[in-house]
Amino acid sequence: SGFHHVDKGVFQPRLIHVKGKRNPRFSECSSIAWEEMNKGDCFILDLGQVIFPWFGAQCNNTEKMKTSEHCRKLRDERGGKSNIVFVDDGLEDKMDKESLQMFEKHLPLKDRNALKGAAEGGQDEVSERQMAASIKLFSCREEDGTLRIQEVKPGPLSRKDLLSDDSFIIDNHPSGAWLWIGRKASHKEKKEAMRNAVGFLKKKGYPSDTKVTRVVEGAEPTDFKCLFRDWPQPPPPGRVYTRSRIAKTVQTKFDAATLHSNASLAAETQMVDDGSGKVEIWRVENFQLVPLENIHYGEFYGGDCYVILYTYSVHGRDQFIIYYWLGSKSTQDEQGTAALMTVKKDDELGGAPVQVRVVQYKEPPHFMSMFGGKMVIFEGGKAGWASKGEKDSGPGDKYMLQVRGTSALNCKAVQVPLRASSLNSNDVFVIFTKTAVYSWAGKGCTGDEREMAKNIAARSPRQLTNVFEGQEKADFWNVLGGKEEYASDKMLQEDGSHPPRLFQLSNATGNINVEEIHDFVQADLIEDDIMILDAWECVYIWQGKGSNKTEREQSQKCAIEYLKTDPSGRDPDTPIYSLKQGMEPPSFTGFFGVWDRDLWSKGMTFEELKKQIGEGNMPIAQVKENVTNGTQDFNEVTKFSLEELQVAVEELPSGVDPSAREIHLREDEFQRIFNMSYQAFNKLPQWKQKQLKKSNKLF
Repeated sequence: SGFHHVDKGVFQPRLIHVKGKRNPRFSECSSIAWEEMNKGDCFILDLGQVIFPWFGAQCNNTEKMKTSEHCRKLRDERGGKSNIVFVDDGLEDKMDKESLQMFEKHLPLKDRNALKGAAEGGQDEVSERQMAASIKLFSCREEDGTLRIQEVKPGPLSRKDLLSDDSFIIDNHPSGAWLWIGRKASHKEKKEAMRNAVGFLKKKGYPSDTKVTRVVEGAEPTDFKCLFRDWPQPPPPGRVYTRSRIAKTVQTKFDAATLHSNASLAAETQMVDDGSGKVEIWRVENFQLVPLENIHYGEFYGGDCYVILYTYSVHGRDQFIIYYWLGSKSTQDEQGTAALMTVKKDDELGGAPVQVRVVQYKEPPHFMSMFGGKMVIFEGGKAGWASKGEKDSGPGDKYMLQVRGTSALNCKAVQVPLRASSLNSNDVFVIFTKTAVYSWAGKGCTGDEREMAKNIAARSPRQLTNVFEGQEKADFWNVLGGKEEYASDKMLQEDGSHPPRLFQLSNATGNINVEEIHDFVQADLIEDDIMILDAWECVYIWQGKGSNKTEREQSQKCAIEYLKTDPSGRDPDTPIYSLKQGMEPPSFTGFFGVWDRDLWSKGMTFEELKKQIGEGNMPIAQVKENVTNGTQDFNEVTKFSLEELQVAVEELPSGVDPSAREIHLREDEFQRIFNMSYQAFNKLPQWKQKQLKKSNKLF
């Protein structure tokens, strides 16, 4: 059998296929071989301590970036102890000697002629839809003492489909299956879950080597999260427009007690309590954690990384969350240190904490709630990114903060350039100077937001001066260096029934296709395509730098056709604006919440991302030694007799990996059975290992 658990046994090398244009899908190949690969997609050869992202000559930029980010997440999950070696299609022989040897052990270059062309790999958009539809979710629950398996729904799947009270099977055939165990599942469900999953796959008639991976709630690996279209990610900063408008209300109290009796509400809000627990914060400095003074709790700098330990109580028992916050201008070393120190603190607490990676501007609601509406993100920092003379740089005597949020549970302020063009009619801004503090309220803001701005303004002892859009006096504009155009589009101030809609236009299939993107943010603007933003009173055509001539020529026709066919009876003469990536006016950027000018103009290119990820690698000789030496894994797992390991999968002892039974043998017995040490066995080709295991009834 090829069934195995994700959390036990020796690491099994694997080949991961990455395919898709807007939301690439990750799937494990049935074998590690060139014939599984094609020139139009990306692939990841994952050897555990060495990860080889391979980029097909005709793969798209989104696949490249997502593949690289996925590899970095895999390395983070392993405490930063994996090396990432980038491989370009056709340049495999350019790798250093040691890396090439490890790569060729699984993908020999002499067999490279089996590599398929891009056309044989299929169209990205079609594949995305097919993969989302083929996946199925089944529940495993106990009813009247009997365990029943029942289909819940086909794909696409949502995180909300998984309930803590049950266990679930995610059938992703032919890429294998996953067994997810909810925290509140019954003892019988937890104990019998794997046996039920194996029986389920047998009834399906799947091959005996179909892989099933067991995960528990709260410890889901990156590969598992990729199967869900909306696995909770840190939300974008501030208010984001969606098609379903929610009435703006004054939020003054959050009943955290209800969360523990209402799991669906907890999942919906992503809150474990109201943030009133114990908070401890450290900043990363020189590869160490330095405690932050309490007076500075809630202050974050874009050039730094922080580790936050949050302690709260449920039914008299302490629970822990460790957040590690990564500033957008922090170095790779600092980010790696933050991840390692988080693992260290987790170990100190016996593995009880939940670890949460938080990227600047993507803070989850509970993270913001810890600071009672007074969270501030400053530019600068005490980290290594600032040039000499700028270290320990704070905001200075004059600075401006953009305030977003409607309660102490979701409010934060972000430093923006001190100039009028930073203003936005949809928000509130607080300007601090040596002699005065101003609160500027845009026409589209709410009373709740103005109240939150008062809390932020309380940072200064000076009297607050309230300024309302359209009623500014000369001294206010003087502080900002004079008047400038800013995001003040009429739509930004309305609360009407026509929220903006974003569409992606592409001709990758040979025909022009249009797809709507819901709950959009700036990152949803795809550089390889044309995007259409319907702001009701006008339509914007956004041209990505990588879009082709045909897409650009057809975009105007598509926008006109869209207006003519709108069932709400749109004026066909509605203005249509065409703009190029990097040249967006504030009337456009205002629809995307906080707009990051650095995302493209000064943001990392693919090559820069490769370089940054590569900086976190260990010396290749050390990695090679670790990869070929399985002593630690072999000695750490629980040992059983040969007789106990030669039984059917369903009868194996708890925790035994069915696909790596041999690792559970005692050292002397392993030597007697295989006539070699485990280290020598581990160096054999996969086919030889499998042959020996079969001959000894260990497969």
